[in-house]
Amino acid sequence: MAAAHTLVELPPVTTLALVPDYFPSDALADADALIGESRFDEALERLDDAWPDVRAHPTLALRHQLAQSWAEMYRGNLEQADEILQRAQRIAQLPQFDAAVRAEVLYRRGCVAFKQADIARATELYTRALETNEWAPQPRTLLAANAYEWRSRCHQFRRDWDAAARDAERALELAYEVGDELCQAHALFQVSLVAERRRDWLFARFNAERALALYERHGDMLATARILNNLGGIEFLLGNVGEAEAYLLRATESASSAESDPDLAQAVNSLARVYLRTGRPAEARARAQRAVEILAGRTDFREELGNAQLVVAESLSAEGNADGARDWVDAAEETFTSIDSTSHLANAWIARGDVERASSEIDAAAAWYRRAATTLADVHF
Repeated sequence: MAAAHTLVELPPVTTLALVPDYFPSDALADADALIGESRFDEALERLDDAWPDVRAHPTLALRHQLAQSWAEMYRGNLEQADEILQRAQRIAQLPQFDAAVRAEVLYRRGCVAFKQADIARATELYTRALETNEWAPQPRTLLAANAYEWRSRCHQFRRDWDAAARDAERALELAYEVGDELCQAHALFQVSLVAERRRDWLFARFNAERALALYERHGDMLATARILNNLGGIEFLLGNVGEAEAYLLRATESASSAESDPDLAQAVNSLARVYLRTGRPAEARARAQRAVEILAGRTDFREELGNAQLVVAESLSAEGNADGARDWVDAAEETFTSIDSTSHLANAWIARGDVERASSEIDAAAAWYRRAATTLADVHF
């Protein structure tokens, strides 16, 4: 179950008020609010309308470009988001902007790189953002908290749990310092994820519940859906199947209310995994296939797509369809290869071994298990 929640994505953090000495246009203010509510299509419409009025004003133009890139990123248009941020970076080099503003652009470029699964690049950009922010006359605490929180995700992707924990805890400290409850919730989410990977499921549940309370207090339906999804996984790992299903059903409802198809797919696939592991492969397959359909073409959700493909494969294997299972494992392996994640590839090879074992191909199964174990081994001599 844990593999389905590694890189559960959080909703956007709006830190667009870069230079408060200027009065923003009503259209930019509206766009900021819409982004905060995850209403990205509407935000982009407002930003398109605003561009002719703000393009000649560097401060408003920069704010516009950051908002536009954020909305495009969460719509899955990653190349376009990166192009917009490159323009923003050129604007930020103008002399009226300080190091904190330039750090904001670096941080956002890191977020796009992370969603592109370019983890090395994302880690570098977050580190540069943190260093650049420190050089500013007045370093921005909220920006630093956001950068630490996202960099924690990079460390989790690379299975560096100690570094991930340090960054998540630092993000939480800074979020408390600045008094931003949503930022606190995001950091608690990462603390919970790291604890889950370390198999400390009670601590993971404790912090996830704290994050959930904050998200619900602020009416953030999208973040609520995501943390409910993770709580469902944690309850399942603790052996509480009924509680797990209840959380995951709530996650699907919250994702539907937030009108987020990718988050709906993640919750549906988590529910499918519960069905698979409790002896209901046909129900699991139907739901996992639905998740695959929803996630098709979303390059920013390839990890979850691969997870759903594996659930379909494992369900078919449980139903006795070995050939169909092999085809779906092939698809999952191709997806995981595209994000360059050895841990996810190892999961695909374990699933392939399970398919071969179910078909009484014991030697072939052993070879796939060995390949997965060797790939994940930390000591090689």
